Amino acid sequence: MPIFDCEPLHAEFGARIIGVDMSASLNDAMMEELKAAIDTYSFLVFPDQSFDDERQLRFTRQLGEPEPSHTAVGRTEYFGTIGNVQPDGTALGNSHMKTIFLTGNNMWHSDASFKEVPAFVSIMCAYETPDEGGATLFVSTRTAYERLSDHDKRLVDPLIVIHDYVYSRSKVAPDAVSPELAASLPPVRQKLVRTNPRNGAKNLFVGSHARAIEGWTEADSRRLLDRLLEEATGETHVYSHRWQSGDLAIWDNRCLLHRGEGYDADRYHRHMRQTRVRGVGTTLTEAV
Repeated sequence: MPIFDCEPLHAEFGARIIGVDMSASLNDAMMEELKAAIDTYSFLVFPDQSFDDERQLRFTRQLGEPEPSHTAVGRTEYFGTIGNVQPDGTALGNSHMKTIFLTGNNMWHSDASFKEVPAFVSIMCAYETPDEGGATLFVSTRTAYERLSDHDKRLVDPLIVIHDYVYSRSKVAPDAVSPELAASLPPVRQKLVRTNPRNGAKNLFVGSHARAIEGWTEADSRRLLDRLLEEATGETHVYSHRWQSGDLAIWDNRCLLHRGEGYDADRYHRHMRQTRVRGVGTTLTEAV
């Protein structure tokens, strides 16, 4: 008998699961079923959970190796705060540099695709959410790959793409990335098409961090990457998640893109905590 009762959220991906306390330690059978659900649905949300940082990190470790934050240069920090609420409870407004920097998350992206070993899943706990705005939009690059013509599949299957954190964040502000942070995150090579090792499903690996196709001109690279992104993110393919306090969400960065909707930080508080599980290796060694 299944442990998780999955209620589909969108025709292409996503499931809502109720009646399970995810803050408790999960046994081996539950972990195996959870990983299978991630492989199947790509996005899972568990409403009405009771979490704090300690419980979230423990849960993260059950899924794999926690991924250190890329912005914490010189120290190990596993959490990222998504929103404008600070540790002392104060909230930053729209004009604060930290708020502006986070608007980079409003572009379609896969978390940590700019790392040699990109993230497996992201785990988000929502504590305070705005009354208006602040949703996160998701699309499946697995179904995006499935919709490609046979010609396009043959074209994209062997391609390597350069992912570059400085490139993507320069779209937000030219000086958004410090020299120290830039030096710690050099451009990396990633496969354009990835394959899930458990079920063999293929997907595109694109998004705002994808700068260029290896061996192609800049113009030709952008033409193909922009087209793939546009086709993947058509309105009918988007699931918009309206966060509620107590939500625990897990999404598969290997085959989902997401972006923030934006909200008025002068009017509302938004406080969510994110951890990530590190991938098992570079995409270059994955099977085609």
